[in-house]
Amino acid sequence: MRIGGPVESAMRYLDWRGKPVAAWLLAGLALLAILPAAAEETPGFEIDYLVEFLPAQGKAAVTITVRPGTGRVIELDFAMDPKRYTKVRGEGTLEVAGGRASWKPPARGGTLSYHYRIDRQRRDGGYDARITDTWVIVRGDQLVPPARTRLTPGAQGAARLEFRLPEGWGAVDTPYVRNEGTETFDLDGRGRRFVRPVGWMIAGDLGIRREWLDDTHEIAVAAPRGEAMRRNDILAFTNKLGPELARAFGELPPKLLIVGAGDPMWRGGLSGPNSMYLHADRPLVSENGTSTLVHELVHVITRIGGRGDDRWIGEGIAEYYAIELMRRAGLTSERRAELAFEWKARRGEEVETLRARRSAGPRTDRAVTLFADLDREIRALSEGEHDLDELVRRLMQLRQVDRFQLAAEFEALTGQPSRVLAEAPLG
Repeated sequence: MRIGGPVESAMRYLDWRGKPVAAWLLAGLALLAILPAAAEETPGFEIDYLVEFLPAQGKAAVTITVRPGTGRVIELDFAMDPKRYTKVRGEGTLEVAGGRASWKPPARGGTLSYHYRIDRQRRDGGYDARITDTWVIVRGDQLVPPARTRLTPGAQGAARLEFRLPEGWGAVDTPYVRNEGTETFDLDGRGRRFVRPVGWMIAGDLGIRREWLDDTHEIAVAAPRGEAMRRNDILAFTNKLGPELARAFGELPPKLLIVGAGDPMWRGGLSGPNSMYLHADRPLVSENGTSTLVHELVHVITRIGGRGDDRWIGEGIAEYYAIELMRRAGLTSERRAELAFEWKARRGEEVETLRARRSAGPRTDRAVTLFADLDREIRALSEGEHDLDELVRRLMQLRQVDRFQLAAEFEALTGQPSRVLAEAPLG
């Protein structure tokens, strides 16, 4: 092993002082040469998800395979509604009861398989997941439900997702970056020890349009072929919004997937991790000056939700920025943005309390006015040094936020309590 630079100089110095010290240093350097390799080794295991769509049955067949490495899976305890998850089979020990499936794979690794019924109707009759003879739209976190996990100490999994498509189904897309030339995707767990597929997914006879922001961030808009999804319009809109989303909230994800279809799918928008669903008939800009597309994109990027009966926080932030980001991007004029905020203020002025288990309509409109007022208050207290974007970035670290945390983060940012929050209808 050659030793150069500062280390070599130190050796010459120590050699002048005495050979015993030099020998001690050589032993220490030999030990340091070993340490990096040990530090890089993370106790791990591999997990493969295989999804096969079965249109004739209205289901997906899911197989989960775990392989031990320097760590392993001891137990996975899934939440599985028996009306949706059937034919649950597993190597090792499997107990299925009370809406849960507890699986202890063999120490050498093994497989768990089941069927999942895909079609899901909301109360208004629209579908938020559907499979037909030619396409499917579903969320990955429905295909693989949440699980309580027991892993060996420090173990962290590397996960892959693969699809087996019916004959005639030409494409599949997910919120993850595809392994080139394959139908597999490496799952980004962002530090989670057990990684499962999440977010919106689409497969079948599709039309897909893609763009890249700064050659690094992929945006894909996908819908079944023949559906009136305005793919290029959505891409153009999102291209203009992308830089403003990044300036407001920080680095964008490596990939953003927008899926959609027409009736009988649900006539709205729904966000998911690095992905969203949008009904094909939703306008890019509504008559009241807001945008379902931008609203859901804000949810996708910030991931902020209101905790408990403070749901107004997440919805208010998304709706406020649905107007504000279009203004910043030049997609709406200053005057049109002011008219939209004024409309929100009038519609929400009779709201007696923001607190509720659900936030929509006038309640969300009142929350929009509150966040507009908060932005002005932050700028005034900081003499223009800070703004609402910075407060939102703080809330993004918390994800689920209540009114007390909102007030605390405001004071941490400005050094003073918020008069706007103190006077808000939060009783």
